[in-house]
Amino acid sequence: MTKFYRIIYTIVAPFVHLLFPCRTVGLENLPEGGVLLCANHASGWDPIVIGLNLPRDSRLTVMAKDQLFQIPLLGWFLRKLGIIPVKRGESDLTAVKSCLKALSGGNRLLVFPEGTRVEEQGDVEAKGGVTMMATRTGVPMVPVYCGGKHKFLKKTTIVFGDPYIPVIAGRRPTPDENRAIAQEIMDRIYALSEVNGWK
Repeated sequence: MTKFYRIIYTIVAPFVHLLFPCRTVGLENLPEGGVLLCANHASGWDPIVIGLNLPRDSRLTVMAKDQLFQIPLLGWFLRKLGIIPVKRGESDLTAVKSCLKALSGGNRLLVFPEGTRVEEQGDVEAKGGVTMMATRTGVPMVPVYCGGKHKFLKKTTIVFGDPYIPVIAGRRPTPDENRAIAQEIMDRIYALSEVNGWK
C-alpha cells in the first residue's frame, strides 16, 4: 500500500460512503498477514466500494484489467495506487509474480474469481488462478459478498466470511482440485448474500 493510496483514501472515502451507503459485516474475520479476499463481481464499483469500506491501513492490493492501464492518465493513477495490471484471457506471469509477492509480503489481495462482472451465481465458472495463488502461498481465502449492482444512495451490505484454507493432496493442485476449490470459494461467497447488515 502506497502513501498515495492513503491520501486518496482519506479524500475519496467520505464521498463514496455518501453515494453508496454500506454496512460491513464480519471484518473481525479478516486474519492478520497475507490473505486473498475473494469477492463476487456484479458491478464496476465493487473494488472501490470494498476497498473504501476496509480500514485505510489494510495493506490492500487490487488486480485490474490491463486495458485500464493503457489510458494514459488513468494508468498512471492506478499504478500510483499500487494496483496490479493483469492481462485477461491469457497467462500473465508478471501479474502472477506481483500477486504472489504481495501476498508473501503480508498484503490483502482483492480478487474476483469469476474474472468478469456476473449477473447471477453460476453464470461464469471461477478461474483457477485464485486457487493457485492460495495453495502456492498458503494464505487463507476469505469470501466477500458485495451486494448487487450499486446504485446511488441505495443501501448495500458487504459481508466478510470465515477464512477458508484449501487442502490439496500434493505440492500443487490437480485440475480437479483446482475446480473444486474455486467452486467452494464461490459457494461460500454467495452463501453470504443472506446476511443483511441493515437489520
